[in-house]
Amino acid sequence: MAEVATQAPVNPAALRVEADSLAAARRRGTPAGLLMAAGLVALLVLLPLGFTVLQGVTFGWANAVELLVRPLVGELLVNTLMIVVAATVASALIGTAAAWFVERTLLPGHRVWGVLVVVPLAIPAFISSFAWVSLSLSLQDFSGAVLVIVSAYYPLVYLPVAASLRGMDPALEESARTLGCGPWACFYRVILPQLRPALLGGMLLVALGVLSEFGAFTLLRFRTFTTEIYAEYRASFDSSGASLLACVLIVLCLACLAAELKVRGGARYDRLDSGTRRGATRYPLGRARWPVLGALSALIVTTLGVPLGMIVYWLTQHAAAAVSPAEVSLDLLFSATASSIGLGLAGAIFTTVLALPLGFLLARYPGRLPNFLERTVFIAQGIPGIVIALAIVSLAIRAVQPLYQTSSLLVIAYSIMFLPLAMVSVRAALLQAQPRLEDTARALGLNWLQVVWRVMLPLAGPGLGAAAAMVFIAIVTELTTTLLLAPIGTKTLATQVWVDTSTLAFAAAAPYAGLLVLISLASTWLLMSLFGKSAVLGTGQKQV
Repeated sequence: MAEVATQAPVNPAALRVEADSLAAARRRGTPAGLLMAAGLVALLVLLPLGFTVLQGVTFGWANAVELLVRPLVGELLVNTLMIVVAATVASALIGTAAAWFVERTLLPGHRVWGVLVVVPLAIPAFISSFAWVSLSLSLQDFSGAVLVIVSAYYPLVYLPVAASLRGMDPALEESARTLGCGPWACFYRVILPQLRPALLGGMLLVALGVLSEFGAFTLLRFRTFTTEIYAEYRASFDSSGASLLACVLIVLCLACLAAELKVRGGARYDRLDSGTRRGATRYPLGRARWPVLGALSALIVTTLGVPLGMIVYWLTQHAAAAVSPAEVSLDLLFSATASSIGLGLAGAIFTTVLALPLGFLLARYPGRLPNFLERTVFIAQGIPGIVIALAIVSLAIRAVQPLYQTSSLLVIAYSIMFLPLAMVSVRAALLQAQPRLEDTARALGLNWLQVVWRVMLPLAGPGLGAAAAMVFIAIVTELTTTLLLAPIGTKTLATQVWVDTSTLAFAAAAPYAGLLVLISLASTWLLMSLFGKSAVLGTGQKQV
């Protein structure tokens, strides 16, 4: 841009006029190529879902009835619904209580507690199940499943509820207290209704996560639809029966989405006045301080202490470990680590690139069609990974057999599964990059490639990096799709933990589990750093 400016004097008024004309032209019509690219991305996401439904429909009525009326299916349905309800309710209670004490009370060290209660999100559920099962095999039942799942998923409720509590207007509480409401009445009648969108959103994420969970339930010997779908496929290598069970799982996921939308309703929760927002009021704990500190300490020990402690313990049990000779184990460890990181990087880059057309369409050309395409992409968030993986296996065998058993197909599956994660950050990053800056750069003579390289990427780069980091974390800790689609001989940290723990070789699994947790924690730290930089670029203000 500097070279263009030195070649001829620039008239600011003319420059503004030309930039405004470019902006008006941009508003008038959506580029056909951009719309086509976004549509192809949405079609890619719908392809596995449509194929699964098609296989279920063509299975045959008599065969479908014979498969679904078995006592086993009834047991799976009961188990699945029980674990979903129990884990969702428990996560809601624990996440909301933790958010309240951290954000709205005079809790000693509340900043430290705010970090500690979120860190379990970086530890995959099957790693937590490895730790608890290696501690006691008696936990391989319903109670153990609830313990592990809640330990891994309650931060999904804590994060949105804590954010809502931080942004809540304290004037509403003060008015309620002035009108005679006590602390509990104020919470139930004023605060809790305002938390409903965040709370229901978090509970929906937990319910969908539990429905799609596979590794933890396998290690805990707790049978659900996901474990049975995998067993059905492995037993016969015929995806028809597994696809029909997958359709039942899809119906359960859609029911969760519909229930959340129905309960949430159409009420408004935003602030309508233009007054200055004050910080949230913090209440003294008094005598409840020590019980609260004890409860939070127990929560951290359960969710962090046990997983990390058991990994460290098994790392010291060399006599029980399958790590001799050291050369063989180190080769496998390095190979699994390289595969995990390589697949994670490839999947993160490809998924972020796929998210760019639709993200740019939503940020620059909003409308009904872009919004429809966005909702289509987010359907993948509610479909279990095992369903997507199973459909891709069948599609590859029937239509694109050269891709079967290749890393490329695995990366494509990752992208379909985790595209919604990338979309959130990509869209936010592109919204922060002001369109007027792009129009001004075009008015100065830069072509679209130069505008992308010299204007958009510097502004949106941290947000795009955050999207890639988020997808990388999800891929590195992913298990089900990797088991079904990874090329023969490919080992990852997640699959090695699963294989060794399935045979009760806890000491052999410990190095892989430890490395997986370290990579996940490092990636989470990078993610938060990139989000912070993105916020600074978006606001032009120093981050506090």
